[in-house]
Amino acid sequence: MIVGLFPDLLSVGGIQTAGRHTAAVLARIAAERSWEARFLSLNDPVGRHETAAAGIQFEFDGFDRAKLRFALGALKLARRDAHLVVATHPNLAVPAAGMRVKARGLPLIVMSHGVEVWKPLSRLRQAGLRAADCVLAPSRYTAARLHDVQQIPTEHIRVLHWGLDPAFLNVASVADNLPLPDSIPRSRYVLAVGRWASAERYKGFDTLIRTLPQLRRAVPDLHLVFVGEGDDQPALEDLARSLDVREGVRFVSGLTGAQLVAAYRHAEIFALPSGGEGFGFVFLEAMALGKPTVGGNHGGIPDIIQDGVTGFLVPHGDAARLAERLTLLLSEPPLATEMGRRGRERVLQHFRFEDFEAGFREILVQICPATRAH
Repeated sequence: MIVGLFPDLLSVGGIQTAGRHTAAVLARIAAERSWEARFLSLNDPVGRHETAAAGIQFEFDGFDRAKLRFALGALKLARRDAHLVVATHPNLAVPAAGMRVKARGLPLIVMSHGVEVWKPLSRLRQAGLRAADCVLAPSRYTAARLHDVQQIPTEHIRVLHWGLDPAFLNVASVADNLPLPDSIPRSRYVLAVGRWASAERYKGFDTLIRTLPQLRRAVPDLHLVFVGEGDDQPALEDLARSLDVREGVRFVSGLTGAQLVAAYRHAEIFALPSGGEGFGFVFLEAMALGKPTVGGNHGGIPDIIQDGVTGFLVPHGDAARLAERLTLLLSEPPLATEMGRRGRERVLQHFRFEDFEAGFREILVQICPATRAH
C-alpha cells in the first residue's frame, strides 16, 4: 500500500497542482504493482472523491479540516503491508512521522513548497520533517532554507521541480484559435496572474502599477492585466488612481482554462516581480505560450527564468529596475520574441509533468526500492 497525505486536492493553486501530480504518480506506481493507494485530504469536503491529473484518475478521502480525525485516519493506515507514506506539505509531517513510528520504519517522504519552511517551524513540525527519509524542495533556494533554517541534513534533501500538466500544454497548442475574453483589453498589455491578497503583497502587483506611468510614455495605450482574485483590489485601485493610471489597470477573475491560455497568448510580456514564490507554475504557463517573463530575483523564480535569456530577474520592490526591463522588452519586439522562444523551449525540455514524474520515481526508488519499475 502507498499512503499519501494532502492539504487539499480539489482547489486551485500551485500547492494543489503539485499535490495532484504527486497523487497521479503514486496512483500509477500502485497500479503497476497491484498495490492499494490510499490518499487522505485534510481540507477537502468529507467523503470519497475522484479527480485526475495528467490523465491519471485517483480517489481520495476528504476530512473537512477535522485535524484529529485526519491524524487518526492516517495512523490506521500504518499497517505491515504499507510500503511508503508521502506527506505533501510540512504541516502534515507530524501525522506522517507518527505512522512511521507505528509501522516501525515505514519509508517517509515529505514535500515542501516555499515560504512555509523559509522561517523556523514549531519544534513539533521540525521533528516531523527530521523524521523523514527525504524532504523534497521545488527549488534550490527552498532546499537551502530547509538546511539552514530547519536544520535538515543536506543528504536528506532533494530538489524536484514541478512540471506543467499535459492538459495545459494541449490547450496551449491551439492557443491561436482561442478567442480573447471580453474582459481583456484589445491593446498591448502586460499580464500578471496570481492572488492579489493583502496577506500576499510580496507578489508585487503594487510594484507593477508603479511602473505604468513610465511604461505609458513609451506605449501610450499599454494596459496591465491582473488575472486572479483577492481582497487587496481596492488598495491596488487606489494606488492606480493616485498615479492617474486607474483606467490602464484591469482586474479579471473567473476565467476558464482556455480563456487563461488566450490571455497568455495575446500578452506582450508576463510579469510577476514576487519576493516570495517557492516555485511558480504561472511562469511555466507563460513560457509555454512563448512569452518573455519578468520575475523577482528571489525564491524559486531563478530556477525557472534564465536572466537575460528567457526573460529578466529584478529585485522585489524595485519599480525603477522593473520599468527599465519592461520598457526594453516593449520597445524591442525581436528581443521579446527570442526570449519567448527560448522560454518555451526550456519548458518543453525541463518542466513537463513527464520530467516531474521521472525525477520523482528516481527519488522514490532511492527511498523505497520496492517502487522500482519491473
